[in-house]
Amino acid sequence: MNVFILKIIALISMIIDHYGAIFHSDIELYRIIGRSAFPIYCFLLVEGYTHTSDVKRYLKRLFIFAIISEIPFDLAFYGKIEFLHQNIFFTLSIGLLAIYLIDDNGRKFNFSRTTVYIGTCLIATLFFVDYSFIGIIYILQFYQIRNLPNAKGLLNVALIMFLINLFSAGWIQQFSLLALPIIYLHNGKLGLKNKFIQFFFYAAYPLHLMIFYIVNLIKI
Repeated sequence: MNVFILKIIALISMIIDHYGAIFHSDIELYRIIGRSAFPIYCFLLVEGYTHTSDVKRYLKRLFIFAIISEIPFDLAFYGKIEFLHQNIFFTLSIGLLAIYLIDDNGRKFNFSRTTVYIGTCLIATLFFVDYSFIGIIYILQFYQIRNLPNAKGLLNVALIMFLINLFSAGWIQQFSLLALPIIYLHNGKLGLKNKFIQFFFYAAYPLHLMIFYIVNLIKI
């Protein structure tokens, strides 16, 4: 299963999750299906970091889409501009920054691993980003296992995810573990890739949220 297929699965899972949250909040099945999306995106973030030739440009792109997505995110989930919850691109941006600081081979910043862990988790919490510090822990765990054998590494991630979900999230979040067998099938290949496809996967996030907002507005 290549990166392109993983992106498709994550995108579909995310859209189902958001559809349920916005239109059918009383039906938990949508949220259960949607739990697979974020761990896959965390894995893909680490893959992207591993293969990118320009981490700063990658981080800049994530942050730009975080800004672009914030209004559609707020409107879709709150019906107004709201600063109490920031979209997932902010979470991914902080997670990528954490990886970059930890993997600073030139020791330009000279931050310890513990400092980066605590600092980025604190930032995610204070700025109320989606998934909060849990999201940063997910990302950093996938980063930690990047060089381990697939099965062994994913078992380590599964244990951490289970524990952090148990103590810091609702029971539905445990279904995020269902993403790991899907990730296990990753074959290390990129699959279909070009500039348009890359843009599509970024733009799909704010676009589907804006569509959901408009549909919800029409229904009202």
